[in-house]
Amino acid sequence: MPDLNDATRGRVLYGGDYNPEQWPESVWHDDIRLMRRAGVTTVTVGVFSWARLEPRPDARDFDWLDRVLDLLHEGGIEVCLATPTASPPPWMGSRHPETLPRDESGAVVWYGSRNQFCASSPVYREHALRITEDLADRYGGHPALRMWHVGNEYSTHCWCDGTARHFRRWLRARYGGLDALNQAWGTAFWSQRYDSWEEIIPPRRAQYLINPGQALDFRRFTSDALLECFTAERDALAARTPHIPVTTNFMPLFIGQDGWAWAAEEDVVSVDLYPDPEDPHAAAYGAMVQDLTRSQAGGPWVLMEQAAGPVNWRGVNHPKPHGLMRLWSLQAVARGADAVCFFQWRQSRQGSEKFHSGMVPHAGEHSRTFARVCELGAELRELAPVAGTDVPARAAILHDWHSWWASVQDGRPSSLVSCERLLRAWHQALWERNLTTDFAHPHADLTDYALVAVPQLYLLTDEALDNLAAYVRGGGTLVCGFFTGVADEDDRVRPGGVDRRLRGLLGIRTVHEWWPLDEGEALTAEGAWLGAFHGTLWSEDLEPSTAEPVARIRGGELDGRPVVTRNAYGTGTAWYVSTLPEPAALRALLGRAAEEAGLAPALPGLPAGVEAVWRGPYLFLLNHGRTPAVVPLPSARTDLLTGRAHHTGVRLDRFAVMVLAPPESLI
Repeated sequence: MPDLNDATRGRVLYGGDYNPEQWPESVWHDDIRLMRRAGVTTVTVGVFSWARLEPRPDARDFDWLDRVLDLLHEGGIEVCLATPTASPPPWMGSRHPETLPRDESGAVVWYGSRNQFCASSPVYREHALRITEDLADRYGGHPALRMWHVGNEYSTHCWCDGTARHFRRWLRARYGGLDALNQAWGTAFWSQRYDSWEEIIPPRRAQYLINPGQALDFRRFTSDALLECFTAERDALAARTPHIPVTTNFMPLFIGQDGWAWAAEEDVVSVDLYPDPEDPHAAAYGAMVQDLTRSQAGGPWVLMEQAAGPVNWRGVNHPKPHGLMRLWSLQAVARGADAVCFFQWRQSRQGSEKFHSGMVPHAGEHSRTFARVCELGAELRELAPVAGTDVPARAAILHDWHSWWASVQDGRPSSLVSCERLLRAWHQALWERNLTTDFAHPHADLTDYALVAVPQLYLLTDEALDNLAAYVRGGGTLVCGFFTGVADEDDRVRPGGVDRRLRGLLGIRTVHEWWPLDEGEALTAEGAWLGAFHGTLWSEDLEPSTAEPVARIRGGELDGRPVVTRNAYGTGTAWYVSTLPEPAALRALLGRAAEEAGLAPALPGLPAGVEAVWRGPYLFLLNHGRTPAVVPLPSARTDLLTGRAHHTGVRLDRFAVMVLAPPESLI
């Protein structure tokens, strides 16, 4: 199978979405000139061009795309060619309204925007496959082609009758018979038993709460239905160009797709990433998404989209201060990206995203933005030795989309508890300790990790529970958050409220009661080495068996109850945290667990705001602070970006980045 190396060829790719169909042909030659000046290696073409390629059913207009690809090739620019199937043309919705999605109430989601398709529609699938095949037949041998890009940000949901039929077929394949389905969904509750497959519908708007088993399976089905669309196009491309890798772009930590299942079907894993420049935790958020994407890819990955400046969808869209675009781009490279790309090349003058920034902004080639785009392109050329190298990590955070889906049901103990919020908090605590972290599926082999963190996995399968027990028994260190191991794969609450295997592993006799906290409410806790700290979101009436209390609640109804525990299990250690500790306490807790597990930060003694990441033999130092920082070095190193040698330490200005190589690697 082809992979990212077939496209990168020992380089860090640089470019963005190129939409020449939005511009007169006279602009295209200027685009090539500016791309060469900026150091662009690769552009994505055709993502939203279906109406131009197929102006009416079965018509084809490829002549303009021929000229575009030929121009790019003549200019030395390679192409990631997209199938345009994310945005069907108006004629499809007009002539085939059955291809349009319907919402939970049955209302049609009309055309006039993008992503207006039902993934279960045979008509949509037929037209999507046909245009994909024709693109592959025409351009599979074009010398500019280096990668295929299928669709864009798959995110459509539909509750129509066609979806209902597809959902029933999916359920038949999953359960075989209605008895198994009724048992899995717990349909004895509220008289919901199904006697015929035809009675089953998607979880549409109802009088009160939807059956959570039905809702969970519909999320599973929707991810699979969209994946079927992707794999159909991928297979058509692979059959014609088996040497060209195929990708599609994820949205960051998106709930709608099982990211593990999807990544397994891609040759190249890519993501779109748009942190808010005004978010004080944006760098930590970016690192989390990058770590997740690298883990899905199992190695190098593609930053398919980011913004050169402001976006257009926030209430107030802030530009990036000088240096921030470079800093976040190189942070992605530090954490495994072998391609840095933007949406989009030239800022649109019309349409819904005309105020979304571009590499060439409205201000043109003499703008500060374009100057910075050119500077970044030159630096990425210097980072060619980094391409293809690994990012070592001996800590992992477990994440599972099925557990996430189950945890968002209505009628849960607290709607304030959010999987994403907990993932961000725990990952940020590790990031601030400069502990490079992978993400892993609960069924994955964990033996190479010294520390495994579980911020929350409400749903855990038997296989996952046995895997965790074996990991700790074999000497691993587990830190587990609250409301974990509560349900099985059918969202059936485990006997005792928390699975007995997990309770035994954690040294907990009983969780007598979950005690969620209101917005703005906090508990006070205290431990011998943690000191006094506050916890939010959650607390529990917890009774340990073999676990040692590390911190206890002080005051209130649960005064004296353990809030952090530590348990020896086999040759390993399991910690349990029954609240969300304030950031400093969470950092201290995870840092202590990491130290006991033998983990050390990428570089000790770093100033606040400075991130250190090893990628192969290269040490990336990134200053996310707005003031200069001085970083001591354990040995002499040379900055790949400047060629300057540093012997005992470096000074990092605001938003500065250094990529330090051992001197011998530059000989």
